[in-house]
Amino acid sequence: MKVRILATVVVVAALYVVRAQEKSGTITGYVLDSASAFIKNLEKPVSADCALACAKAGSPLVILAADGTIYWPISSSMPATGQNPRLMKFAGQKVIASGKVFERSGSRALVIEKIEAAPNK
Repeated sequence: MKVRILATVVVVAALYVVRAQEKSGTITGYVLDSASAFIKNLEKPVSADCALACAKAGSPLVILAADGTIYWPISSSMPATGQNPRLMKFAGQKVIASGKVFERSGSRALVIEKIEAAPNK
């Protein structure tokens, strides 16, 4: 009986820690391929065509915020699914995306609940 109670406490504590690491957030940034974000150190995409060509070749699309933070779009379903198909129509554009934000060892990820093109200014 004590083992069951201890196991329940451990599970509840673990779920609390996981939930504490996830936050809801809204990210504004450019959708570009991850290789260009890292290798070319871009602040915004060169073009939509470039981002699309890289994505079609297999490079994951990411969201690059104005402060330089890269957000990896991820799936909350298991097995996880790639998010490129969902982001292709936004490649090369500035977007506003909201959802659950995760951080682990300096990396940030976003489970996108809503995404739309940012208004042109």
